[in-house]
Amino acid sequence: MVHSYRYHHKLKKCDRQHAEEEEVLLSALMCSISSGCFKWTRPKQLFSLIILSLLSCCLILSPPMFSSPSTSSILYSFAVESGAVATNNVNTKAYSCSSVSNGTICCDRSSMRSDVCVMKGDVRAHSASSSIFLFTSRYNSSAMNRVSSLVVKDEGFQHEKIKPYTRKWETTLMGSIDELSLIAKTQNFRIKHHCDVMHDVPAVFFSTGGYTGNLYHEFNDGILPLYITSQQFKKKVVFVILDYHRWWIMKYGNILSLLSDYPAIDFNGDKKTHCFPEAIVGLRIHDELTVDPSLMQDKKSIVDFRNFLDRAYWPRVKSMIEEEERGAQNKLFRQKAQSSIKNPKQVHDATLKKPKLVILSRNGSRAITNENLLVKMAEEIGFRVQVIRPRPRTELARIYRALNSSEVMIGVHGAAMTHFLFMRPGSVFIQVIPLGTEWAADAYYGEPARKLGLKYIGYQILPRESSLYDKYDKNDPVLRDPRSVSNKGWQYTKSIYLANQNVRLNLRRFQRRLLRAYRYSIAKLNS
Repeated sequence: MVHSYRYHHKLKKCDRQHAEEEEVLLSALMCSISSGCFKWTRPKQLFSLIILSLLSCCLILSPPMFSSPSTSSILYSFAVESGAVATNNVNTKAYSCSSVSNGTICCDRSSMRSDVCVMKGDVRAHSASSSIFLFTSRYNSSAMNRVSSLVVKDEGFQHEKIKPYTRKWETTLMGSIDELSLIAKTQNFRIKHHCDVMHDVPAVFFSTGGYTGNLYHEFNDGILPLYITSQQFKKKVVFVILDYHRWWIMKYGNILSLLSDYPAIDFNGDKKTHCFPEAIVGLRIHDELTVDPSLMQDKKSIVDFRNFLDRAYWPRVKSMIEEEERGAQNKLFRQKAQSSIKNPKQVHDATLKKPKLVILSRNGSRAITNENLLVKMAEEIGFRVQVIRPRPRTELARIYRALNSSEVMIGVHGAAMTHFLFMRPGSVFIQVIPLGTEWAADAYYGEPARKLGLKYIGYQILPRESSLYDKYDKNDPVLRDPRSVSNKGWQYTKSIYLANQNVRLNLRRFQRRLLRAYRYSIAKLNS
């Protein structure tokens, strides 16, 4: 594992030793030229001295070259993630590779979730070989420049491999992710390295493979890590994407345009050699659907990300509102002749005084089978109810508009619950939790919603509210002890509780949660 930051504090202590060794090396070279110190009849001893001196300096200047991921324990990995590594005597969490010198590759492999490598200098992407090259002069001192004539030019002296996707621990899934080779090479000035496109801003390389296509994973594994990694560049960054999907670019165009001023590059499809002054390969990820302020240079949080979404979607939402207003004006004009119709403005104002409830409806598994009765009950309580049935091609800006203007959202545990990110802090999120999904419901959506500032209510259904009640004996562990079944493995959870379970709400029981949400929303609106 390459952690150059761990060695910065050693350099000052080693300055004197480094200077002494450099002086010895230079003396050895000068003596060898003048034949005053070494006899030419013993070239092996001279060569050995030079090589040993080279290795000594390399060990001092670049210890990351000789470290290995296998030497780091899992305990150390957790120590880094929990903030055990501090810089400048400040008790804050810090990333390794946050400060990289020119001509260096630094890889942070401490996270259990993702690897991130930083390359700085003459960086060149070569898609044909799935490689990113860093061309650099290996030695900076005058003594090293003299020795460089003894070293074979244009040979790679650092080679890292990385799969730029944020589910590093899932070995089977990561087998489907393209691997990149990061190679630092000594510059051979006799060979002109060609650039088809020269960029003057950094690049971020990442993959949209893996679980892309599932909304939760698109945000948790992709969009949020991309925001965490790239927002520091203030749009002056180029995204280079492996497993590039045009539909993904279109779906998240509103977000991408607010993170980068430049069109994204299809790494595999674009055969040009793109050159950059810096590259970040891989994305940083904090936790499930969140941003950890202690790991952000500017202390940004998940609330800042939510405000970022507001800026990203507002231009599109504004155009929708303008279109609807024009349609409403035309409708009003046609109705003016009908004196029996109430004043539309009065009707509109009366409607707006009611808190808005959005129900995210599911088809297939985990559907609420008595959803129509739920809608009726909510309206009787006093809500304005909007039912949304998200489809793969549903424009996210439309869903954002609906949830951004709502006071309460209801949905059954599943990927669509990721939409809670579209709600304003202080709103109410009621998650219906089917049997066997208790832990996942809270870890993936409940806790992140609380971090966003939502009023989270988890409604754990009873066995009688599950369609599984009609399929299994009432004493079967599937109903009586779902955790014991889930502990058998993911396939049991998926096949029994996720793929083959629907919900029929006990409306009398559920009504108590809904009334609590209504009273809270009314008080909030009135205040």
